[in-house]
Amino acid sequence: QVQLVESGGGLVQAGASLRLSCAASGGTFSTYAMGWFRQAPGKEREFVSTINWNGGRIYYADSVKGRFTISRDNAKKMGYLQMNSLKPEDTAVYYCAVRLVPDIASTPNAYYYWGQGTQVTVSS
Repeated sequence: QVQLVESGGGLVQAGASLRLSCAASGGTFSTYAMGWFRQAPGKEREFVSTINWNGGRIYYADSVKGRFTISRDNAKKMGYLQMNSLKPEDTAVYYCAVRLVPDIASTPNAYYYWGQGTQVTVSS
C-alpha cells in the first residue's frame, strides 16, 4: 500500500510560480515511476508530467513544456512539480500518482496509487 499526499497548491496571479510536493509513504517509492495529472471542473483528468524511477526519463504535456519541471528525491520519498509562468488555464486540482513499475506513462489508467489532490487557482 502506498499513500501519497500533495501539498503546495494555492491561489496566485498569472505569471507567478508554485511548487507542488508529493510525499510518499509505504511501498518502495524509489522503484516507481511517478506522474502529475490535473483536473479542471467539468473536464477529464489530464496528463501533466511523468518521471521514471531515477529521474533519467521525463516527459511533459505540450501545454506545460518549458514552464513546469518535474523532479523527485528518492531518499526523501518526495516528488515535486515546479510550476512557473502560471496561466489561468492551469487552474485545476493537481494529483500525483505512482505506477508500480519503473518507467514513465502518460495515461491515468497506467497509475495505481493516487493522492487526494491539491487545488491550484491562477487568476488573470
